[in-house]
Amino acid sequence: MDAREHEDGADGQPRSLSLFDGRGQADGRGEADGPPEEESPEAAAGRGRRRRRTRRVLIWTLATLLVMVGGGIGGIYWTAEHYASSVERIPGAFPSVPESAQPKPVPGTGTTFLLVGLDARSDVPTTGGQAKAPAWKEGASRSDTMMLMHLSADRKSVSLVSIARDTWVPVPGHGMAKINAAYSWGGPPLMVDTVQKLTGIRIDHIAVIDWNGFKKLTDAVGGVDITIPQTIEAKGDAREWLKGTHHMSGEQALLYVRERHGLPNGDLDRTKRQQNFLRALMIQTMNAGTLGNPGRLTGLLQAVGDVVSVDDRLSNSDLYDLGWSLRDVRPDDVRFMNAPFGGFDNIGGQDVVKLDTAASATLWEAIRNDRMTDYLAQHRTTSDTLGESVR
Repeated sequence: MDAREHEDGADGQPRSLSLFDGRGQADGRGEADGPPEEESPEAAAGRGRRRRRTRRVLIWTLATLLVMVGGGIGGIYWTAEHYASSVERIPGAFPSVPESAQPKPVPGTGTTFLLVGLDARSDVPTTGGQAKAPAWKEGASRSDTMMLMHLSADRKSVSLVSIARDTWVPVPGHGMAKINAAYSWGGPPLMVDTVQKLTGIRIDHIAVIDWNGFKKLTDAVGGVDITIPQTIEAKGDAREWLKGTHHMSGEQALLYVRERHGLPNGDLDRTKRQQNFLRALMIQTMNAGTLGNPGRLTGLLQAVGDVVSVDDRLSNSDLYDLGWSLRDVRPDDVRFMNAPFGGFDNIGGQDVVKLDTAASATLWEAIRNDRMTDYLAQHRTTSDTLGESVR
């Protein structure tokens, strides 16, 4: 059986989205190819231009999808300004605790984003310009996905580190809990505070997208191709995935990145799927010619503005400058990995993921001091980096 499936799949100042509407009650602890042999000089020149463009657009795609929508789009500043303005800003996204209680910023060590995939338990958008409900409602919004994205100071490398949602950590003011409970209890400020205290890394910016936005972005590029290396049988609510390449719509892709019950390593394998999806999304954007097609590019950028929210410290000019500064990053310079795994446990009836404390400390120090290239070279065989084959 062929496993490949096809389905049909603003102006002026940024607006603010209130994060503190409709407080509810809940404990928040829920499962919160190479060239032809002969070719004309013209064809060779064209191929060279495509390769150079591919090196640049890979990271531009990543940056665009993860909020940096202003980066050098056609070299026309007004276009960048327009789409940067469409990105929703989150007011009060950072903890109000004293500076002395936060990690001290280290000058010249790059920029670190906290990326949050949000399960808002809402049938309407909660992030982006089309939000119809608050991005955070106490007890009703949980962070299903968390990644630290570190952009090196020289803008030659990007590192993305996933923290499993069930990771057992201290949450300020609440004691030990799964890390996704932090967003449920206190929204972006508590999420940032929790991650900063866990890692000792100063978070410069935060970006949030909910599952409605995830689906819309996937459909905006015409779906993505994901290869399943071996058939995964249905288990409980988890669907069967046949071995082969599947062309996934937004709805299918959402099932793919959210499932964990049919995977041998549960939450850890799910974070690998999320990273694999992001890689596939970048590839699809390039292969579909999105960034070189004004119509498709416009649709994608509009979709980003519709569904992504970022902190209000990130101005339009910041978005533009950040995107432009990444223009020469090569594909091999983008690395995905999981935070060091320290084992599974059951605490108070909750299945949790533990971090390897010593190994994590080394990783956090590398990010904090902008030495991820050295870290990855020294830990090539021990770091849990994303491979080519993902369950």
